[in-house]
Amino acid sequence: MNNDVIITCAVTGSGDTAKKHPDLPKTPKQIAESAIEAAKAGAAIVHMHVREPDGKPSRKLEYYKEVADRIRSSEQDVIINFTTGMGGDFEVGEGKDPLNPTGPNTDMIHALDRLEHIEELLPEICTLDCGSLNFGDTNMLFVHTPLQLRDAAKKMQDLGVKPEMEAFEMGHLWFANQLLKEGLIDEPPLYQICLGIPWGAPADTNSMKAMSDMIPKNAIWTGFGIARMQMAMVAQSIILGGNVRVGLEDNLYLKKGVLANNAQLVEKARCIIEDIGSRIMTAEETRKKLKLKKHF
Repeated sequence: MNNDVIITCAVTGSGDTAKKHPDLPKTPKQIAESAIEAAKAGAAIVHMHVREPDGKPSRKLEYYKEVADRIRSSEQDVIINFTTGMGGDFEVGEGKDPLNPTGPNTDMIHALDRLEHIEELLPEICTLDCGSLNFGDTNMLFVHTPLQLRDAAKKMQDLGVKPEMEAFEMGHLWFANQLLKEGLIDEPPLYQICLGIPWGAPADTNSMKAMSDMIPKNAIWTGFGIARMQMAMVAQSIILGGNVRVGLEDNLYLKKGVLANNAQLVEKARCIIEDIGSRIMTAEETRKKLKLKKHF
């Protein structure tokens, strides 16, 4: 069991959720303000994507910069964790030749170009999705090959930004461990078990237990589930020795029929943590535990 728990809040994500939640943070100002509110509620880390004003996912550098500037200029201490997943979406075409044309939702760029905002803004953490995945009941794939992952991990290491190695199924953990073995990940390694995303590992006890058993004993890890399994996986992760992630990227509801905001989800997770008998860690405690480099 983990007695000292890090809460990450995933503020907005990139999914098609803007139509489902009228108050989902979309603009850089809204994303930064929601992140600060989540930090005040107890989140030590805020994980962020950016969106266009209409809610569509984006990877524009100026949006990331505004989010970072607003958080860094606030009086609230919190660790910034930016995604690097944008630019890895491939939609197989429905014609006789699946590559000509590809589907209209394809957004593929070079693996190192996905790190443009990381190199420019130097957050303390950024995500590293450790493999490819069939994404939902469509022709969408998220693509991250072993060679791309090695290049990205080396770039993050050179920049002094800690990768949060995300695993959606057990093969991703296998490769994350390989990156560590090859010296491309600095100690202590940081892992994240992502459950319930179709079609990776399901959000249940067996999946989290099996995946956490693959993580090295000296590593620090977080586990989360999406939708209605978000809070159940908060409790499960703590009991198995992990940390927790909540937020509107993964779940829109406080309870059935009641839309949430990020601070409310953090507060609910904090109650679970404290009711179990653990405590939450501050941003500064987390920074020291993870041996992060604060560039700004």
